[in-house]
Amino acid sequence: MPLDHQQLQQITRRTLAHYQASAEDFREGTRDHDVSQNIAALLRHVHGSAPLSILDFGCGPGRDLRAFKALGHQPVGLDGCPQFVAMARADSGCEVWLQDFLALDLPAERFDGIFANAVLFHIPSQELPRVLGELRASLKPGGVLFSSNPRGENQEGWSGERYGSWHDLDSWRRLLDAAGFEELEHYYRPTGLPREQQPWLASVWRKQ
Repeated sequence: MPLDHQQLQQITRRTLAHYQASAEDFREGTRDHDVSQNIAALLRHVHGSAPLSILDFGCGPGRDLRAFKALGHQPVGLDGCPQFVAMARADSGCEVWLQDFLALDLPAERFDGIFANAVLFHIPSQELPRVLGELRASLKPGGVLFSSNPRGENQEGWSGERYGSWHDLDSWRRLLDAAGFEELEHYYRPTGLPREQQPWLASVWRKQ
């Protein structure tokens, strides 16, 4: 059964409340995560040179905003958690927008690339086609979207106080293809481990 408006609002409120309450622990727990492989995967496919306009979608406390800025780019952050937005602004010095993922207000054709690291899986699958379309519209022609999500068998629901959708590669491809993206590459993380020990599916897509 499709989720109704009230259920979608509950998903947003409850998931964001979890991050709001645990923002400091989340920042400390993820501060040293090495996602340089993911940042490089986005940047090597973007046409052009620094400074590139990058949207860090679901930027959290701002770790990756700092990384993009240090590389000479012009990143903008976006998150739905007020505490994360405050942290990201203070820590990175970048522009950071407070927006609900299910009620986005994005400028048209603004960004060379979108970095969606460990975030799109929080969007209910029925809403993903619309959200992906909105992200696509905010990319410049030929712009690039990077996504990394915990992979699964296309199950969906609550994990503690957070809602998630866990897609396999075929499901993710169908969603992105339908949204008007062309696949550039995909890989599993962490690198160098057996597949059963690689819970993350990363992929890179170009706006068609």
